[in-house]
This record gives sequence, C-alpha cells and structure tokens, in this order.
Amino acid sequence: MTSPAAPRPEGVVHPPLARSTLDRAAHRRTDERWLAEAWQRARVLVVDVTAGGRTLVGTSTDKPELVLFGPADVPGGEPGDRLFLGVEPDGVPVFAVDAPLPVVEGTRPATLREVGHLLSDRDTGLFTTAVALANWHARHPYSSLTGLPTTAGDAGWTRRDATGHQIWPRTDPAMIVLVHDGVAGPEGRCLLGNNAAWRPAEGVRRFSCLAGYVEPGESAEDAVLREVAEEVGLVPHHVGYVASQAWPFPSSLMLGFFALADPEQPLRLDPAEIAHAAWFTRRDIARVLAGQRVELGDGLRLGLPPPSSIALFLIQRWLTLPQ
Repeated sequence: MTSPAAPRPEGVVHPPLARSTLDRAAHRRTDERWLAEAWQRARVLVVDVTAGGRTLVGTSTDKPELVLFGPADVPGGEPGDRLFLGVEPDGVPVFAVDAPLPVVEGTRPATLREVGHLLSDRDTGLFTTAVALANWHARHPYSSLTGLPTTAGDAGWTRRDATGHQIWPRTDPAMIVLVHDGVAGPEGRCLLGNNAAWRPAEGVRRFSCLAGYVEPGESAEDAVLREVAEEVGLVPHHVGYVASQAWPFPSSLMLGFFALADPEQPLRLDPAEIAHAAWFTRRDIARVLAGQRVELGDGLRLGLPPPSSIALFLIQRWLTLPQ
C-alpha cells in the first residue's frame, strides 16, 4: 500500500510551502532490508541545521533547484541518521541527512524561507519535509518522559530511549488570520499588524496577518477569536478556513483563516505582541505588491510578509475575492 502525495486539482493555488510530488511511502519506514537497499540508489538532500537549515541550490538557472547527492558523495563520509523522506514519481527513494554543507561550484546555501516559494513543487516538498524532520531530531536528543538519550528509529520518523519509550515528530498547530471588512472593490480593507519584535529596516515597517498558537483544549476557530481579541481588541465573526502549510521553524503547522470585523471598532493593542495595527485598502496592498510605495505617515513605507509565508498567500487571496 502506498501513500502518494495528495492530488493537486488543476487551477487550485496552494500556499507556497504546501506543494509536493512525493510519495512518503510510510509502509517502508520499518522495513530495514528495503531501506538498506534503497539507500544504495537514493538521492540525498543535505540540510545543515546548525546553519539555520540551509541546503545547496543550483545557481546556473534563473529558478533555484535543490542539489541532491548520491549516497557515496554525501559530504563527511558515512552520515549519522538517514532520514527517509519518501519515493519520487520515477521510483527513486529520497533521504535527508543533517551535515555541514560542502562547497560545490555553481551552488549556494539557502534557507527554506529564502527560496521555498521559488522552488518547484517537487523541491519545495522535499526541502520542507527535510527541514521539519531534521529540526525535530536536533531538538529531541533526550526523552521528555525518562530523561534518557534517544536514538532515531523508523527511518527517522521516531526516536527511542533505552527503555523502549518512543516519541514521534512534533507539529505545533498555529492559526493565522486575515481580518477584513467584507467590502468588495478597491476600497475594501484588511487589518494587518506589526509585531512588537519587528524593527523597521531600510525605511520599511512590515505588517502581516495576526497569528498565534492553538492552546490545549482549544479549536483552531476559537484560537482565531481569542488571538484577535487579545492582540487588537476586536471581536471577529464569520471565521472561515482557507488553507494550511508547514512552517518548520522549528515545527509549526499554520492554519490559515479569513474573518470579518468592523473597522469602526476601536483597536486596543497588546503592546507586548503588536506595536502597530492598521486597516489597509485593496488599492494600498495592490500597490505594494506592484513594487510601489505606500507611505505610513511616519517616514516609513508599508512592507508585507515574505513570499514563502502563508500570510502573503492569504493577503493575495483576499485581493482576488469577488469584487
């Protein structure tokens, strides 16, 4: 039994890091004989967690492409943990290893944040999965239950201690929401916030969607209501799910929503979380995306989230809502 990547209907646009062509082939993770044979003919993606999860991408074309190695060419000799990512459509297995990146002519190191949106569906799926899995291993050398050292098992999809206690890769659900006024046309507005930890750079103050972690015992929709109320003092309604994507920095799954709110409600910001918040029109957002300046009135201009984020995906989706 296989576990192919989810089919991608034509015309459906997915968040930038929610793209993949990989069959994860989970049924192979405990087949030691098959894994040993698969390694001999595998493609191997090298990710350096200590360098921020960077990998090598080729620079010979306009669009970056992942650089994968044969098992005999993996830098540093025999790697430590072989993390089995899955099987490609051509039948070749793919592994990832956490190791220092070599110097290879015609390549450069890059992070998923920098190039995830530029990569092909295939490369994005490989890189996102490798970073998520490698980050989890790097952060869980000991069992949280027994305190004992752990070692990788199931081809990199579990860790076990000497007592046999087993742990699995962690994913932390977080919500992210674009609050808007429901008004059609260029004067329709969305609410964006500037995180208190973000500092202006090169004359730009960056604004993004509101976001936060889903708390224990809480639904994602209730987290949207709570976070919006806590961060900006608004009571949203008509909360609707849009899409999700992994954000493996180190282990989040971003659940994207739209919600409606009344721009006439006063904003009450939590200064520990949000330094600035404001409503922006579709006209404003479209101008920024077109490379034009939108002044904020304090000597700075409006900046938007990075292109690999689901935040920008939500903003772009809102721009295309029926006018």
